[in-house]
Amino acid sequence: MDFKNILEQIVTQPELHARWLNTLSMMENCGARKISASEHSHDVDLIVLKHAAEEARHAYYLKNQISKTGFDGCETYHPGTLLSPIRSFQYLHQLDTHVSRYLKEQCSLDGHELKYGSYLLVTYAIEVRADDLYPIYEEVLKAKGSSITMRMIIVEEKGHLEEMIEQMARFFQDWPKHGEFALGQEKQLFESWKNSLEVEVGKYYANLQEMA
Repeated sequence: MDFKNILEQIVTQPELHARWLNTLSMMENCGARKISASEHSHDVDLIVLKHAAEEARHAYYLKNQISKTGFDGCETYHPGTLLSPIRSFQYLHQLDTHVSRYLKEQCSLDGHELKYGSYLLVTYAIEVRADDLYPIYEEVLKAKGSSITMRMIIVEEKGHLEEMIEQMARFFQDWPKHGEFALGQEKQLFESWKNSLEVEVGKYYANLQEMA
């Protein structure tokens, strides 16, 4: 099943939709925290602050949209309020681990340079994914006549991607090569995450049929 079909099934059920929004909120919040954790104690530029602030705002925005689904019960990020909680929690951490190991071995980076280089590549890969994921979600929302919209996030994520490319070009001598590695690692994690979402959504619908 392709990702759009999974989203169509999610948006149709208020509980699944609420947990989906909560999952996205949690992942955006993890991104904001990762960015903040990568900051140097003194050398913090405006772009890094902007990214951290916007990721946190996206987490808030997504959480705030949950009430529009008509489902109550996603006040926290406890596993039961999320979709595919284990893979969702691990997604960003695993990507960061793979990228950090790569930069340490291939570029001999360590200390703050390693943290910053990893921040650049991980954020780049996630922004490329967001540039694909949120428009698909927005298309499904429109087709379902939902009052929820991702337009603000789509615009800001596109801006993030452009800024990440500029930052990588300044930091890495051969950023496209390193960027491709990060994209490859993220693609594997995304496919695993997508498959786990499909399984969970399928089980939800099977339970509905049993209860009918």
